[in-house]
Amino acid sequence: MLYDDIAAARGFLTGVLGFTETLIVPGENGGVVHGELRWPEGGGVMVGSRSPEAHDGAGAAGREPQWIYVVTADPDAVYDRARAAGATIRQEPHDTDYGSRNVAVADPEGTVWVFGTYPGA
Repeated sequence: MLYDDIAAARGFLTGVLGFTETLIVPGENGGVVHGELRWPEGGGVMVGSRSPEAHDGAGAAGREPQWIYVVTADPDAVYDRARAAGATIRQEPHDTDYGSRNVAVADPEGTVWVFGTYPGA
C-alpha cells in the first residue's frame, strides 16, 4: 500500500490499529521505499511512500479508497483503540450473517480497514 503521508500512516497502523514494524527501508525526504508491518495474530502488509514515479504514477486525487480485511480474534478491541484515537469509524462493530464480528475504520488517507473474526474458507 502506498501513502502520501507515510509517517501518519505508520503512526496510525502501529499506534492505533496494533501492527508492528518489522522492516523499514528509508527513502528520500523522510519517505519509505519499502516497509513491512506485521499483525500480531499473523500475516502483515507492505507499505511505502506514494510518489509520481511509484507504480502507475497515480496520485491520491480521484483515487477510490481501498478496503482491506484483517482477521482478528477481538475486533472490539481494535474498535476501542480506533475510537479513542479519534479515527473515522466506517462501520460500528456488528455481527454478520456469515458468523463474523466486524468493524471498519478509515486510516488518515481514507483506506478502510475491516477487522473481523471470519478467517476465510
